Amino acid sequence: MTTDMTTKTPEAAAVPPPGAASASKRATQGHQRLLTRRDRFTLALMAGVPTVLHVALVWVTALASIALAFTTWDGIGFDSIKWVGLDNFKQLFNDNPQFWPAVQHNIIWFVVLILIPTPLGLFLAVQLDKKIRFSRVYQTAFFLPVVISMACIGFVWQLVYNPDTGLINSLIGANKPGHYIDWIGDPDLNLWAVLVAASWRHTGYMMILYLAGLKSVDPSLREASALDGANEWQTFKNVIFPTLRPTNTVVLVVTIIEALRAFDLVFVFNKGAQGTELLSILVTNNIIGESSRIGYGSAIAVVLLVISLAVIIPYLVATFRKERRS
Repeated sequence: MTTDMTTKTPEAAAVPPPGAASASKRATQGHQRLLTRRDRFTLALMAGVPTVLHVALVWVTALASIALAFTTWDGIGFDSIKWVGLDNFKQLFNDNPQFWPAVQHNIIWFVVLILIPTPLGLFLAVQLDKKIRFSRVYQTAFFLPVVISMACIGFVWQLVYNPDTGLINSLIGANKPGHYIDWIGDPDLNLWAVLVAASWRHTGYMMILYLAGLKSVDPSLREASALDGANEWQTFKNVIFPTLRPTNTVVLVVTIIEALRAFDLVFVFNKGAQGTELLSILVTNNIIGESSRIGYGSAIAVVLLVISLAVIIPYLVATFRKERRS
């Protein structure tokens, strides 16, 4: 009895079944057509609209402000734009009595924010990072001022500083005739009063930034430090704080931006008059004021931009170079 045995060659084994080729072809075509025309249109719309708005509202307006800084324009018709070169800047530096006090106030604003609420926010973040009871409640309470708009914060602190019924004057007995303390109207006090309100908000902002940085610290670093016999302060100073270098960079940049763009709080308090002049207030008063001087206001805006870039860019470059070397 004989049995016919068929031996398959490797070439025959490599040949796919008749239906496999068409199935593979359909699968390849299906992968190639994952995005339909409608999907592509939706993606283009979702990415294109924000991009167009960002370019139009940020880059175009910024470049337009730089160009208008060298012109004079009352905002009525493009025919009235006249090229004046550096005249706006010369007038700003030499003939504007509010400019240099405004620069000084912006610097004071930055120094106060970096020296008081920033360390306080770091302290709160360190305490909350210890996983104490009700830490979520504390985080919400400290971060709540950051969520509230600056205009609302200004109205709240106006009630606190009110000479007649304000909380502070009521506590210290300065709400009686002849003993009033005008926290908002006194040029020697109003800037510091506004800075207290700004620091109250900025503390919560710094707390969240540092708390996020502390959450990213490797727990093994703390354990190794504890095994070496370091106490809590030594661990923070020598181990934890050096790892917060990226967070410190963000904190510094954010603080500089907050100090230079300060506007809402001061405008609500007293519209930037009588000792609270800021560069942002001068820009607004010259562009949106009764006698609109858009070219002159744009020159102030360019100075504000140059100051911010002159401070931020060198620090970022130096920080990134240190990180690359390390």
